[in-house]
Amino acid sequence: MGTVPALSYLIDWGWLRIGPPYIYINIDPVIVHLGPLALRWYGLMYVVGIIMGLWAIRGYTAHKGIHPDVVYRILWWCLAAGLIGGRLYFVVQQPNFVSYYLAQPQHILATWEGGMAFFGAIFLVIPTLFWRTRVERINPLVALDAGVLFASVRQIFGRVGNLINGDIIGYPSTLPWSTIYQHPASWACLNRATCNVPVQPAAAYELLTNVALLILLFSLARYVRRPGVLLLVYLYGYVVTQFFLFFARDNVVVSFLGLNWGLKQAQWTSIVLFLLLLPVTYLVFRYAKPVPAGEIAATYGIPQPLETAKLVREGRTVSSRTRNTIAKPRQKRLIQR
Repeated sequence: MGTVPALSYLIDWGWLRIGPPYIYINIDPVIVHLGPLALRWYGLMYVVGIIMGLWAIRGYTAHKGIHPDVVYRILWWCLAAGLIGGRLYFVVQQPNFVSYYLAQPQHILATWEGGMAFFGAIFLVIPTLFWRTRVERINPLVALDAGVLFASVRQIFGRVGNLINGDIIGYPSTLPWSTIYQHPASWACLNRATCNVPVQPAAAYELLTNVALLILLFSLARYVRRPGVLLLVYLYGYVVTQFFLFFARDNVVVSFLGLNWGLKQAQWTSIVLFLLLLPVTYLVFRYAKPVPAGEIAATYGIPQPLETAKLVREGRTVSSRTRNTIAKPRQKRLIQR
């Protein structure tokens, strides 16, 4: 690569230079080494994203009647599920899955090294959230709506981590906004073909679509009263944008069910998830009723302990699981007496 005279840069901060004609990133993915441990930008962005996500949804969850303690109890389970699901789905897609990850399994869950597939997080977080909302006796769709608001904020910071890491690489490009990674420790420079080479800034494209989706979701959140609508908007928005964005990403083309359409793994996943969303959309609009004004959205239509006890006394049909939920506190009171 030819060098550009320093005076020609629009911005020259050393770690970031903006041309013309390109954008140069020279950032060490590691902030500081603490003995055998390393504090990485990707991990820091993950933590910042969680904090900012919680801050952003605090008003929404309060308005919907979800107590902060319940938010935190659900959050920790979903974070664990998201980290595990996202990392595992990323790892199994890698061409060196056997030679690297299975040969050195300590790297499989090393999320701080970068590399997460958000589809994997979706697949594991949704059933985890359904389970936890059943335990907490709140409407799972209301919690999922809050969850996608949280995710839309957290993803913004995750994309910043991707930009620093250089772990989302586009095809070689001569566009004036193409990105050149220069730091030898960046993921881009682990491959000589993408080090000091202008490529499509795929991570920046992801970031911009995430921002657009965040604005749309928080705008709708002020008016939508039917639980599950925000979830659908988020999932449709994500699968559609991922399908098109991956045409710019330099990922491996794979076949699916014998079909060779020149698509990547995430694009096939987008197609499958889009098809699955069609019946889910029908179910949401068929069975998830708008919450009437004055009702608490989180518990509307969900039997609570006192309400369930009243149903039992009236002889109305209640599941054995719900009866046990009532019986256990009674047994505890008898033991204490």
